[in-house]
Amino acid sequence: MNGTPAYIPKPRNPILIYLLSFITCGIYGWIVIYQMSDEIKQHVGDSRINPAIEVLLCILTCNGYAIYWCYKYSRLINQMQVEAKVSNATDISMITLILAIVGQSTISLLLMQTELNRVWDVLYPNQMM
Repeated sequence: MNGTPAYIPKPRNPILIYLLSFITCGIYGWIVIYQMSDEIKQHVGDSRINPAIEVLLCILTCNGYAIYWCYKYSRLINQMQVEAKVSNATDISMITLILAIVGQSTISLLLMQTELNRVWDVLYPNQMM
């Protein structure tokens, strides 16, 4: 991360993500995928990350792409944790991959948001909740 960011990421309640994804039959999950992708893009400064394309691929592949997305972004979150020196940085990429394969991507989103919140808590301690 270079300098002061022009944005402050928003921590989200992982349980609320799970519940809203369940209630909306997964539609809210696509919103979360967009939001996480955008925040990670902003943080790492990678212009190759395109949140709209990520969501579109999830929709067009009937969430088949979400399996890969869960793995890929869990790895990115772990890298962010290591760079931010989050205590007990946790690589949940295999867990999220397996959960997504067995149709539990909403639980993957819950775990990923929990780990992403840990990054934001370290980087922006006075801005969170």
